[in-house]
Amino acid sequence: METGARTRVAVACQGGGSHAAFTAGVLEGMMERVPDDVEIVALSGTSGGAICATLAWDGLVRNDPALAARKLREFWDSMSAREPWDQIVNQSLMSVMSLRDLMVLPEVSPYHLPPWGEEQFRSIIDKYFDFEELRALARRPGAPVLKIGAVEVLSGHFELFTGAELCAECLLASAAIPELFRAVNVPGRGVFWDGLFSQNPPIHDLMVLHPDELWLIQINSSTCARVPTDTHEILDRRNALSGNLSMEQELKFIDAINRAIADKKIVDSKYRRVRVSRISLDRELNYRSKLDRRPEFLDELRDYGIMKWRRFVKERQAWQEDTRALRMESQQLSV
Repeated sequence: METGARTRVAVACQGGGSHAAFTAGVLEGMMERVPDDVEIVALSGTSGGAICATLAWDGLVRNDPALAARKLREFWDSMSAREPWDQIVNQSLMSVMSLRDLMVLPEVSPYHLPPWGEEQFRSIIDKYFDFEELRALARRPGAPVLKIGAVEVLSGHFELFTGAELCAECLLASAAIPELFRAVNVPGRGVFWDGLFSQNPPIHDLMVLHPDELWLIQINSSTCARVPTDTHEILDRRNALSGNLSMEQELKFIDAINRAIADKKIVDSKYRRVRVSRISLDRELNYRSKLDRRPEFLDELRDYGIMKWRRFVKERQAWQEDTRALRMESQQLSV
């Protein structure tokens, strides 16, 4: 990076149902004050992370990050079960998920149920996005890039939707959990399921934008405190590991490139070292809580995300100061 140039940053948002309220909190804090030395060149996301990334991107392409912060908060308020009937539905779902930890229950296909959930979700999405306007803004020179992950059901191909083609179906496709929602038909692209099966979140596709830093907002924990023994604990850990599989592989690729550059095995100027930072939801939360929409639970996750963002900013500032000090010391020694 040239001296005095702004740091090019790509932000990748992992999916995880209701746990993505944490991502919303991180992005809300980010949009309230983007560091002065930073240019956010791209955002990517999967499932709930895709929704959050798109809400933040919406504000950035309009050059109005404060709008993004407000939309992130309002969207998750809309998603929470605040009405009495919705609270009953949420509690019933949590009860069923708890019973599944104790016994085998009959599976019900979403195709055998009314599409109430999909219709409700679409109505909320349509309220927060003007897709025609956003597609036009995405095509402007220098506009930040958006990439949303999903998997095409019939071919098994991992697909990315960009801001230039953004529509309600793209967001619905990335968040279409197979056990809960029907596959989503995206006109001209195919039939899609939740992007958690593919890139969670998309990372290596961001590298073509030559970022200096990658900020990864991580939902699924990479580690756990002890070996799971109960059935539901085993399933929780398995889901977390499978959700992290593609992410860890893509991060290893970036690390390999960084080491090759440092060792001068790669000298091509089109490659650059990328500093990867994780902003993690480092809490022990079970899988069923990813479907929990209690307002107090979502508010707690969002507030925790804001706190983690503020902590990250301080840690990043300390790292920058240490780096500058080491650089100055190196220059003095070379004189």
